[in-house]
Amino acid sequence: MAAISTDGLTKRYGSTVAVEDLALQVPTGVVYGFLGPNGAGKTTTMRMLTGLVEPSDGTARVAGTRSDDRRQLVDRIGLLPEEPPLYEELTGREQLRFAADLRDIPFEQVRDRALGLCDRLDLTEDLDRRVDSYSKGMGQKTAFVQAVQHDPAVVFLDEPTSGLDPRAAKTLRELIVDLAAADTTVFLSTHILPVVEEIADQVGVLHDGSLVAEGAPGELIGSVDQTDGDADLEDAFLALTSERGEAW
Repeated sequence: MAAISTDGLTKRYGSTVAVEDLALQVPTGVVYGFLGPNGAGKTTTMRMLTGLVEPSDGTARVAGTRSDDRRQLVDRIGLLPEEPPLYEELTGREQLRFAADLRDIPFEQVRDRALGLCDRLDLTEDLDRRVDSYSKGMGQKTAFVQAVQHDPAVVFLDEPTSGLDPRAAKTLRELIVDLAAADTTVFLSTHILPVVEEIADQVGVLHDGSLVAEGAPGELIGSVDQTDGDADLEDAFLALTSERGEAW
């Protein structure tokens, strides 16, 4: 069974089609890089897959659960949105406990995993500081830990290295690979294409709401004309979306 499966997934806002007839089959235990220019429909897709937005048409199943069954879905997924939900008046430790409470999971049940992740990210010594004293990078680390501390079957990450220094970004990339090695499926949306090229097993490219390409990074790169030298995932992305002048 695929960890993420969609059939005809579509979202319209009035006359605007944000996502159209999306068909995905994402296996268990892979890092799936989800790419697209600004406005391509990536965030809308992630919101549908996590049950935050209802599709106009089509269906989606995530971790064996229909995406519209939010009650069942919430315990099986983790989500790190581009703007993480952190409460500034809480300490980092209280924030992690609160995130567990929202899932009706005793923090004691996830403490060892959470603290192990904090150790990897050099966050442990700051857990008893208030979140409003954190740098952007420290907040991002906290948000990542709260997204995966309950050992979800599928985790959705939107720009997970935002605000991180190079050392922390490298550690987080390693943690993502470790998650996939432990059979967690990682759905990764980012504009940092070298990260996707480095760690993704599969890549999907969304453009104008439609999936225009899918495959291993090497397969997408191999589809690009390389007469002018070696191509990389950025070259493939630009060729596939035909938007060389567009900010993405």
